Amino acid sequence: MRKTITLTVNNQTHGLTVATNRTLVEVIRQELGLTGTKIGCGQGDCGACTVIMDGRPVNSCLVLAVQADGSHITTIEGIETDQSLHPLQEAFVEKGAIQCGFCSPGMILTGKNLLESNPEADEGEIRDAISGNLCRCSGYQKIVEAIRSLSKSHENRSPA
Repeated sequence: MRKTITLTVNNQTHGLTVATNRTLVEVIRQELGLTGTKIGCGQGDCGACTVIMDGRPVNSCLVLAVQADGSHITTIEGIETDQSLHPLQEAFVEKGAIQCGFCSPGMILTGKNLLESNPEADEGEIRDAISGNLCRCSGYQKIVEAIRSLSKSHENRSPA
């Protein structure tokens, strides 16, 4: 069975006719060609497919595309500004938080969402927020450092 849906992805509205059993990650990658969103486990365990949907990070492998009808979605491709990297993407590069890069889109979007809702997130809050995202290279410390470098709590620390 097929259904026509409307998705606003990275501020562009798309009318699509999709099979009712297709996941959001499949539609994002295969129909819209946005391959920054990764397919990892396909079961919601790894976070590689994380996108921001209506203001919250979601595992897009667990959302049917028809469930997202009418939603506003941001993928990793949608966060750069004026043809430059988002500050969190820059922080990942500067802090060496990108190893193989497979987890990076989900980690960055999760971190971005956290800092937008909690600009003063501390290390514990960052670790809690990214706990649903797995890094196959075990680069968690540098990922936390990259996110923390943009936190206002980091900026307000007194020098040691």
